Amino acid sequence: MNQVLFTLCVGALVSSIYAYSTYKAQPELARGVGNGNYNYSAVIHASLLFYEAQRSGKLPADKRIPWRGDSMLDDGKTVGKDLTGGYFDAGDLVKFGFPMAATMTILSWGLVDYEDAYQKAGELENMRNAIKWGTDYFLKCHTSDNEFYGQVGNGNKDHAVWGRPEDWPKTGKVRPAYKVTTAQGGTDLLGETSAALAAASIAFAKSDPTYSATLLTHAKSLYTFADKHRSTYTAEITDAANFYKSWSGFGDELAWAATWLLRATNDSHYKAEVDKHFNEFGKQLMGKSTQFGWDDKTAGVQVLLAEVTGDQKYKTLAQTFCDWIVNTAPKTPKGMVYLDQWGTLRHAGNVAFVCLQAAKVGVNPDAYRKFGEKQIGYILGDTGRSFVVGVGVNPPAHPHHRASYDKK
Repeated sequence: MNQVLFTLCVGALVSSIYAYSTYKAQPELARGVGNGNYNYSAVIHASLLFYEAQRSGKLPADKRIPWRGDSMLDDGKTVGKDLTGGYFDAGDLVKFGFPMAATMTILSWGLVDYEDAYQKAGELENMRNAIKWGTDYFLKCHTSDNEFYGQVGNGNKDHAVWGRPEDWPKTGKVRPAYKVTTAQGGTDLLGETSAALAAASIAFAKSDPTYSATLLTHAKSLYTFADKHRSTYTAEITDAANFYKSWSGFGDELAWAATWLLRATNDSHYKAEVDKHFNEFGKQLMGKSTQFGWDDKTAGVQVLLAEVTGDQKYKTLAQTFCDWIVNTAPKTPKGMVYLDQWGTLRHAGNVAFVCLQAAKVGVNPDAYRKFGEKQIGYILGDTGRSFVVGVGVNPPAHPHHRASYDKK
């Protein structure tokens, strides 16, 4: 079976493993609970191979997934743009911009805070490449200050086709591309993409300052677009509403983007923007979420602001969320925090990461690290089976994944 990590989370497993293993000061081998040791570097290696298995477009000569090839090279032709690249969603073929941007934000957060651990594990360049594959695509999608392509492919039609992306019809079936403009706006999508580019600009600041500056320029432009022309993106990209509608609204994405721009620039203007959003969306941003993921970024805003500003009020908000997650949120009989029937391990990995980040800034560190360790251990095999394809004991053998389908 192709040895790739399959749809555990939107990047938080990668980041939470290093958040925990850096705390343990053993990034190459950290102890799990219950069943002994896990080679976290091997898990990160497999996780990053998953992202490479998800790549769309023209693949590089040094690709590490031999059974993947070039695909969807006509993306964007229906609108006269080059929209090749980016990542397929889950085990499917659509490129949904909203969750893709959330993925890049979390991957970048992990790299920004734990670069040394990636270096020690020998995965630093692979991690940078994973982020850049996404951010390069977002730069293509941002075709003007007030135009952004947020989806390529039709959800229902593409989901009805089973097969490898390389086998997609070469003629007569160019996929549609959907954009947001000032006509409707798309604040949630634009805000998340701004956050992704701002976070990535920090990740590349030392290794590629020119690229970092380009990312930051686009992040600022997208933030302005998001704030001035407010609407949920599914008002214009209606197809996405059946798959990735932002149920939490767009206040969290505006604050998320402003916070990442504050961290990237240290410009007081963006702290004022954060305060503006807290005044306007205070009920949400000062409240307690029940998840952290591609839709609701509230907990991430609270924890990141605690990290960036050191302000006790943000630490208190982060503690309210993580205390609920650790002490009150539903758990399965074997200890996995159960937050939603869809993507259960994704949710567990996401909240493990955000609460490990809270621990990093001194918020209830012992309890949150113990919780994070338990969730990671559950994913990697503490209960008798691994949920990471190709890694550990009794891993899944038949993932729902079009790109790895062998029609023979």
